[in-house]
Amino acid sequence: MSNINRPVTEVAAGILLDSEGRYLLGQRPAGKPYAGYWEVPGGKIESGETVFQALRRELQEELGIDIQSSEELTVLEHDYPHAYVRLHVSLIRHWVGTPKGCEDQALSWQLIAAEKPTVEPLLPAAWPMLERLRTLLT
Repeated sequence: MSNINRPVTEVAAGILLDSEGRYLLGQRPAGKPYAGYWEVPGGKIESGETVFQALRRELQEELGIDIQSSEELTVLEHDYPHAYVRLHVSLIRHWVGTPKGCEDQALSWQLIAAEKPTVEPLLPAAWPMLERLRTLLT
């Protein structure tokens, strides 16, 4: 249910899954809202872009990888103080390159089966994504 009093920011979020049952989190860099919080990589969907095109561009910019495909996991909305976001969350199992923090952000691979990540704090909207991921894969 959308809050009609605020503009909705469309965001593509990509959960990278490796062959060892892990997913990738990145730490938000200084100067951004919620700096220091951990999140699923991704970013705003630009005008005219599909979710996949936005994911491909964002993960190239943030992680230096080229994603090959993605599958939709869920769409959820979250009302942050700075923005109302609609998150299009996708699973990514195939990419070219090794993820690295191209924006000087820290990265952390986390076990899907673990009850909670070993890094904190987590962005509030990341929790329902991870719960959905665990429901699907465990």
